[in-house]
Amino acid sequence: MKKTDICCIGHITLDKIVTPRLTVHSPGGTAFYFAHAMSSLHADSFLLVTSLAETEMKAVEDIRNLGIEVDVLPSRHSVYFENCYGENQDNRTQRVLAKADPFTIEGLEGVDARYFHLGSLLADDFSLDIIKALNKKGIVSVDAQGYLREVRGEKVYPVDWADKLEALKYIDILKVNEHEAAVLTGAADPRKGAEILAGWGVKEVVLTLGSMGSVIFADGKSYEIPAYAPADIVDATGCGDTYMAGYLYMRSKGAGYEEAGRFAAAMCTIKLQASGPFRSTVADIQHLIDSGATA
Repeated sequence: MKKTDICCIGHITLDKIVTPRLTVHSPGGTAFYFAHAMSSLHADSFLLVTSLAETEMKAVEDIRNLGIEVDVLPSRHSVYFENCYGENQDNRTQRVLAKADPFTIEGLEGVDARYFHLGSLLADDFSLDIIKALNKKGIVSVDAQGYLREVRGEKVYPVDWADKLEALKYIDILKVNEHEAAVLTGAADPRKGAEILAGWGVKEVVLTLGSMGSVIFADGKSYEIPAYAPADIVDATGCGDTYMAGYLYMRSKGAGYEEAGRFAAAMCTIKLQASGPFRSTVADIQHLIDSGATA
């Protein structure tokens, strides 16, 4: 198999999204939002590796119809999430109505890329051995969210990441929000948490702070990235995944931390203004950056 620039690995989910305005049923998960964002960016060297039940294959066909290469690993079930938002889109309650099979080293054996992004949704999606194996092949990027979620019954409970001190040695880029940084490090200040995570071995800590912007901590320095002001706030689901798609897309093209962060932040704001995945253009992203309309 040829080596791609960026490979995203994660489950495509069934999502029920409940907001004060409406209830929407749609595919979701890091894999779904990341792939759509990469399609809109016309990334010419991108592979999606996902795992879902046969009954949800339409979501895969829709992504393939956008020109995205997708490898599917079979699973008995698809992940089924219910996400409920209040008026403040930074606040979310969640239930898991079904779980998919975890990814395995064997299933990922033939996959090769410069950048791997692991879209973890639940604590057992990716084992420590998978992180170690992918680290030998390329740059490993991980969204911490799934490692901090344990399902008991239908409810999602916050947990600490059991293998974090070992795993973080093999993770080049880690995406966390302020809550995840606090759980992982015990630091009340998320910026201090980012420093601690870097001290544990992560080369680039991507700290997203919702409407307060984001921070990239790398090479012993913090890069403050402002959030761009949305014209309207419609749906925050998939914003973090969209951010990481933009960030890794730019980093893979040689952009610095700040340039990649601003591009990612602009993508995030555009996504926030509509339901569903990112469907805009590079020109629209650049226009928002040039406008300087920060929150």
